[in-house]
Order: sequence, then structure tokens, then C-alpha cells
Amino acid sequence: MSIIETRDLVRDFKRTRAVDHLSIAVEPGEAVGYIGANGAGKSTTIKMLTGILVPTSGSIRVAGVDPSRKRAQLARRIGVVFGQRTTLWWDLPLQDSFELLQKVYRTDPERHRANLAEFVELLGLGDLLHTPVRQLSLGQRMRGDIVAALLHEPEILYLDEPTIGLDVVSKGRLREFLRALNAERGTTLLLTTHDLQDIEALCRRVVVIDHGTAVYDGPPAGLHRQGGSTRTLVVDLVDEAPPITVAGATCQRVEGPRQWLSFPADASAAPIVAAVVAAYDVADLSVQEPDIEDVIRELYLR
Repeated sequence: MSIIETRDLVRDFKRTRAVDHLSIAVEPGEAVGYIGANGAGKSTTIKMLTGILVPTSGSIRVAGVDPSRKRAQLARRIGVVFGQRTTLWWDLPLQDSFELLQKVYRTDPERHRANLAEFVELLGLGDLLHTPVRQLSLGQRMRGDIVAALLHEPEILYLDEPTIGLDVVSKGRLREFLRALNAERGTTLLLTTHDLQDIEALCRRVVVIDHGTAVYDGPPAGLHRQGGSTRTLVVDLVDEAPPITVAGATCQRVEGPRQWLSFPADASAAPIVAAVVAAYDVADLSVQEPDIEDVIRELYLR
């Protein structure tokens, strides 16, 4: 049985329909990317799935219950992280917030201590436990919010823009932690993000929403194919040269020794990189990923 299921879900705000007859199902242990342009209805959906908002019509079942009718019961089975908000107590040390959450959820003290020790170690928060939340950087606070959402061992974790504003190192650490959480504990993940690398690192399935309606539901590679998106290989040659010619890529631009080659986003960069290195004197190269907004925009246009 699906752990998350919506049928013909609708949510209206006065003259605006934020979610329009949305029907999706998520199986236990899945990691699903839920993406769309700003205003597409992602956050509204998350708020209905958690019971914060009541649907205008349609039905929702999360962990076997209606979120808006069994909100307190469901709270023990879900965790929620909003990237631009915190569930931690602003003026308290991080440790105190975690201890308060043990009282709120009435979790077994021994289990709470074991989970806290594991999560703090994995996310590198040991030196910050006695630091007030207001003094934490965005990346540190985000890791604290992840721990807070997981201490009561939820079956489902909702992540709304969890890597927004984080540096590369913090993003990598958070992705690795979430990947292990999903694989080892079987926690169901529903992730909204504008960072395509979040999706590719964590999710085998993507649901794209447009004006409150699902317009794509499938693997990330299929999203690239439908959207016609491309990645870019930026090559710095030792010396200036004519446009690079290799199979699978097209030279789009040349500026001195630097060249930009485009190739389909669902194709591997490895053979193209190998061909370039074999045929040219390369000083440096890098791969630029397509922006998720561009992928979705192309999908909408098609």
C-alpha cells in the first residue's frame, strides 16, 4: 500500500487554484523529487500532506490516515524540514532544542540518545551542541534541523529546499547523509528543490508539477529527454585552437583557449571528456549542469 497517496487533490486560495486535481502515489522507502517553477504548488502540496492546510476537494492518505483529521497522530510518523524556516528554538543551544523534542514526541530516552549520537556524528555537529541556534551558520542550522526532524524516527521525511543557500561542502555532506538514511533506514523522502544535483544524487523518481498539476512522473533521465536539456563541457586548452570536434558533443562557443561544448543532459560526460583529452592539449575542464528552471521551462514549452 502506498505510504503517500493523493487523488484529485485541489486547493484553492480565493481566485487562485494552487493545486489542481493532483493524483500521485509514493511507495514506502522511495526517494521522490517533487519539483516545479516558483508558484507551481509544491509547498502547498507539502502543507496539505502534513495537515497544515486542508484540501478544497479530493483526498489524501499519508501513512494510512487523513493528515488534516489526524494531524497529531501523523506528526509522530513524519519529519519536516523547510529550508528557509527552522523548527529549532532560536535562543537556546542546539542540545537544548534536541532535548525538548524528546519531551514533545515522548520518544524512548535511550533510543533518543542513540539516534542523537548517530546523527550528530554523521552530520558533524558535535562541536556545536552548546552553541545557540541564532549563532549558527545557515549550513549548520540546516544540519541541526535535519537532526531535529529525525530524532523521533519518522517513516516519512519531507524536505522543502533543504540545500538552499548552502556551500558545496555542506550540500555534499547533507546529500550523503540523506542517501544513507533512505538506503539504510528505509525512510521515505519527498524532496522539493531547485537544485538538479539534489535530485540526481538522491532520487530515482521525479514528479514535475505545473500550475498544481503533475506534468511528468518518472526517472530523472526521462525528464531530461522530454525537456531536451543539455549539459555543457567547458574546456580550457593550452593554446587557442579551432572549434573542438568530438562525437556526441557540439561546440557552441569559443573564446581564446576556452571552448564550450554542449551534449544531451541524459548522456554520460565520460566518453566526451576522454575524446577531448585524447585529441587536444587540455589545461582544465569542467561540466556545467542544466538549471532545473530551464529544464522545466523547456518541458512546459514542449
